[in-house]
Amino acid sequence: MILIDSFLDYLQYEQNCSEKTIIAYREDILQFQQFVVDSEGDFDPCTLKSAIIREWIISLMGNNYVSTSVNRKLSTLRSFYRYLLRVGRVSVDPLRKVVGPKNKKPLPAFLKEKDMNELLDNTDFGDGFKGVRDHLIIEMFYATGMRRSELTGLCDVSVDFSAGVIKVNGKRDKQRLIPFGEELKEEMEGYLAKRNLITGRVGNSFFVDKKGKPLTVGEVYLIVKANLSKVVTLKKRSPHVLRHTFATTMLNHDATLSAVKELLGHSSLATTQIYTHTTFEELKEAYKRAHPRA
Repeated sequence: MILIDSFLDYLQYEQNCSEKTIIAYREDILQFQQFVVDSEGDFDPCTLKSAIIREWIISLMGNNYVSTSVNRKLSTLRSFYRYLLRVGRVSVDPLRKVVGPKNKKPLPAFLKEKDMNELLDNTDFGDGFKGVRDHLIIEMFYATGMRRSELTGLCDVSVDFSAGVIKVNGKRDKQRLIPFGEELKEEMEGYLAKRNLITGRVGNSFFVDKKGKPLTVGEVYLIVKANLSKVVTLKKRSPHVLRHTFATTMLNHDATLSAVKELLGHSSLATTQIYTHTTFEELKEAYKRAHPRA
């Protein structure tokens, strides 16, 4: 069809879109064209109504297209009709009031408490400097919920042992205080003693390698991934999984959503609410296991 070919030429020569993008746009429009032909007998994009587009959305969802794929195809149509408006072939965009399906947010990956207990209590990290440090890194992520960049940014002065709090610099340099208990305190003190003995206390960074050089976010990622692999087969085995685990554990043990929000350093409660879904999934699993008619 001439209008479709003109649109694709516009993408290629005026918008400098990649060949892959143009192929995807062509496939989406041709798929929509075929649907309209099958439904109404012919295809004239200049006279189409929004109702047929909504029917196409329903058809896609009925054929098990996920919401992200449907919305991508709608985005192609929106671009096509913006082009038709631009060249004066239509005066009204039929998609102006068409709303695509909501994309489902994936639930955060997290470890169950028994897995964390197995890792922290029954897994041998070794008594040397590296083992003590790596165990503390896992413990600190799990006990505080801090981000990877926040952990690598810690200095000795960030930890106030007398007050039992850690000061972290979060996103946009927003500072917050995270409390810690006696167990984490003892572990941090043990690590510092070994670190100072091995490195001679070079620099101000809290977490360092054997030479006293500050750990990078990449090194911390590899430490966490290697150790989580000892107890779980999750696809994601990153420090952020431990942050999710912290939040989920807190909510499972009756912490309020607002308290978890402050501990995580979220600016909005809506960001923290994703963890209520993970705790509800836990409840559903418990129900299925316990109720005879589940």
